[in-house]
Amino acid sequence: MSTTTTGITVTGARENNLRGVDLALPRERLVVFTGVSGSGKSSLVYGTIAAEAQRQLNEAHDSFTRSRMAHLGVPDADRWENLTVTVAVDQRRFGGNARSTLGTATDLAPLLRLLFSRIGRPWTGYSPAFSFNDPGGMCPDCQGLGTLRRIDADALLDDDLSLDQGAIRLRTFAPGTWRWKRYVHAGLFDREKPVGRYTARERDLLLHAEGVRLTDPDPEFPASGVFEGVVPRITRSLLDATSVNARDRDELERVVWRGPCPACGGARLNPAALACRIGRHNIADLSALPVVRLVPEIAAIHDPRVAPVTSALLERLRGLEEVGLGYLSLDRHSATLSGGEAQRVRLVRHLGGALTGLTYVLDEPSAGLHPADVHRLTALLRRLRDKGNTVLVVEHDPDVIEAADHVVDLGPGAGHEGGRVVYEGPVAGLRRAPTPTGRYLRRPRSVRSRTRTPDGSVEVRGARLHNLRGIDVSVPTGVLTAVTGVAGSGKSSLAHGELPRVRPDAVVLTQGSLHGGPRSTPVTYLGIQDTLRALFARANGVASGWFSANSTGACPTCRGRGVIITDLAFLDDVKTECERCRGLRFNDRALSYTLDGRTIAEVLALTAARAREVLAGPVAESLDRMERVGLGYLRLGQSLDTLSGGERQRLRLARELAEPARLYVLDEPTTGLHGGDVAGLVNLFDGMVDAGATVVVVEHRMDVVAAADHVVDLGPGAGHEGGRVVFEGTPARMADAGRGATADALRAHLSG
Repeated sequence: MSTTTTGITVTGARENNLRGVDLALPRERLVVFTGVSGSGKSSLVYGTIAAEAQRQLNEAHDSFTRSRMAHLGVPDADRWENLTVTVAVDQRRFGGNARSTLGTATDLAPLLRLLFSRIGRPWTGYSPAFSFNDPGGMCPDCQGLGTLRRIDADALLDDDLSLDQGAIRLRTFAPGTWRWKRYVHAGLFDREKPVGRYTARERDLLLHAEGVRLTDPDPEFPASGVFEGVVPRITRSLLDATSVNARDRDELERVVWRGPCPACGGARLNPAALACRIGRHNIADLSALPVVRLVPEIAAIHDPRVAPVTSALLERLRGLEEVGLGYLSLDRHSATLSGGEAQRVRLVRHLGGALTGLTYVLDEPSAGLHPADVHRLTALLRRLRDKGNTVLVVEHDPDVIEAADHVVDLGPGAGHEGGRVVYEGPVAGLRRAPTPTGRYLRRPRSVRSRTRTPDGSVEVRGARLHNLRGIDVSVPTGVLTAVTGVAGSGKSSLAHGELPRVRPDAVVLTQGSLHGGPRSTPVTYLGIQDTLRALFARANGVASGWFSANSTGACPTCRGRGVIITDLAFLDDVKTECERCRGLRFNDRALSYTLDGRTIAEVLALTAARAREVLAGPVAESLDRMERVGLGYLRLGQSLDTLSGGERQRLRLARELAEPARLYVLDEPTTGLHGGDVAGLVNLFDGMVDAGATVVVVEHRMDVVAAADHVVDLGPGAGHEGGRVVFEGTPARMADAGRGATADALRAHLSG
C-alpha cells in the first residue's frame, strides 16, 4: 500500500442536510463513511464529492462537446481540492431488457462466444453465430428470447356468457367498447348465444380468424370490412405492443401462457449453435452452470490457441466468486439481480482495468451478502486500493467498517439532526466514540433469552422450487422466525415461493420496485396526499389541485417533476434541477399559499419524523408508522425512485400495518439500516408478534437472527450445493451446537 501526503479536501459542504462540513480524506486509502440512515453520508460522498468530480471532468471537454452534454449543477460547498476522476458504483438495478443477462452485463458472454468460435466442434462460424441477440445465432422460433407467449383461449373466454354479456375477459373488449363492436357487428355470430355453445367453426372464427373479408357486415362495423379474430388482434395490439398501460398489462397476464420455446428448449440459440461443443458441453450448457462450477470447466481447457481467452474468462469469473456471486449463472436475466448483486457485478468489471489514481465510490456493497462472504468483499476493496486508487464506501456492516483505513462518522441523528462529522479517524477510535455508531460497535451481544411458544405451525412439504431439494419445513406461527443461509441457498425460494403457496393469505414484502414511477412519494404511496392537500385547500380557500405537482399546482417548465431530464440516447438519462421552480415542483401561485406558515413544498421537504410533530389526524398516524419501521428520516416528497430496496420494503410494511395481517414474510428488511436502528425494527416485529401476527424474515444480519424465536437455516452452500435444511431451532441452540456458515457467523457475532 503506497503512501501519499495530498488528500481530498472539501470545505463548507451544505448539500441536503450537511451543516457546512469540512473534511480532509487520505488518498489511496479505504475510507468508510458511517452513521444512521439519513445522517448525510450519501449527500457527502455521492452528492458532493462524486458529483463535483464528475462536473469538473465534464468541464474539461471542449465547448462543442459540452454543448451536447447535460449541464450538471455545482454541489453546495465552498471549495474542493485534489479531486480525482471518480467512478460511482451504486445499487441501481440493471434494466429490464429481456435480452440482457449476467453474461452480457459482465462482457463474459462475448468471451465465451469467442472461445466456441475458435475451438468448438463442429465448427459453426464466427462469434456472432453463438449470440442469441444476433440473427445468425438466435433461435428462429423465439427470436432468441428462449420463451414463447401465446393467448390462452380457455382463460380468455367465459363460455357461460354471450358477446353481449361480456364473454371476452378483457376490459378493452367489454360490451360497448369499439373493439367489442367489431365482433357483434361482423354478422358472423349470434351475439346473444353463450360462446360455449358455438360450433367448432364459429369458435375458431371468433378466436383465430385472420383477414376474413366480410360480405354483409352491420353498418356499425368499421369501413375496412375485414374481420380479425380475438387472438391475433390481442397479439398485435397488446401482446406485441411496445407500450401498454399497467392496467391492461396486468389483465393481459391473466390470459397469457408463457413457457420455454419448444424449438430450442429455452436455450435461445439455433440448432447449429447448439450442435457445436467443447468436450461434452455446448455454449448453452456452460452458460447455465453456476459460476462456481463454470470455473473448473474453463480451467480444464488447455488449448494454446485460446489461452488469452480462457485467462480473461477465469479472471472475471473468479472475480464474481470473490464478491459472493458464485451461485449465479451467465444466463441469469440481469433484471432479476438485486441492487447489491448488480453493484458487485459492476465492481468486478473494474477489477481488471489498468487505470490507477481513481476514486471509487460504493454504496453499501455488502447488501445481500452473508457474513461468511463479507471478507471476500473487503479483500476486493483492498485490491482496488492497492492498485493506487482511493476507495470511498458508505456502509453499515461492522466487518466492512473494521476493514477501513479511515472512518468518517456522520450524525449524530438523521435529517435536520444530522449532517455533521461526529468522528473522523481510525476504527479503534470509533469504537470508543460517543456516537450511535460507536455505541453500536461496542454494545454487548446476546441471543434472545426467552423465546416465545408457537401457537401452531405452517407445514411445507416436499418443497422443490428452484434449488430446493424436496425439503420439509415446519414454520412456527405466533413467533418471529429468521430464515438464513448464504446467498443462493434457497431462502427466498422457501419464504417467498413455497410458504405463500401453503398460506395464500401471507403478506409478502420484497425489495422490488414500488408502483407509481418517479412522481410517487411516501405521501402518495401511503395514500395521505388527498388529506394533506385538503388541509392546504381549507386553510387557503382554494381548490386542492393547487397543491398537486401533477395538476394545477405544477411548475409549467418541468411539469411538476422538479428536474429536467436530458435523453442521451444509449447513455443513461441525466437529470438537472429545474431552474424555474428550483426543484420545488410547484408554480409560484401554489407556493404563495401556506399552512401554519409553511408552503406545500416546505411541508413535503420535512422528514416524516418532523412532519409528524406539526401535522395531525390521519397524516400523523401514517407518519407514525413510517417512524416505527425506521423511515422517520425520509422526506415526505422524496421520489420513491431514490429509495433502496430495504427502504422500499419497509415503506410497504408501513402501509400494511394500517390493516394488520396474520402472516408477514419480509426479505432482508434491515438492508440500509444502521446497526443502532436494527433494534428498533426488531422491537416492531416483537410488537407485531405480541399482537397476534407471525413474522418470517429472510435475513443476513446476525442482530436479527439472535433476536428471533426460531431459525431455519438453508444450505450448506449456494445453487446446486444448497437447498437443504441445515438447522432448525432457537438461536441459542444454533450458537451452541449448530454447524455451517450461519452458525459460525452467529458465534462470531456474539463473541465480537
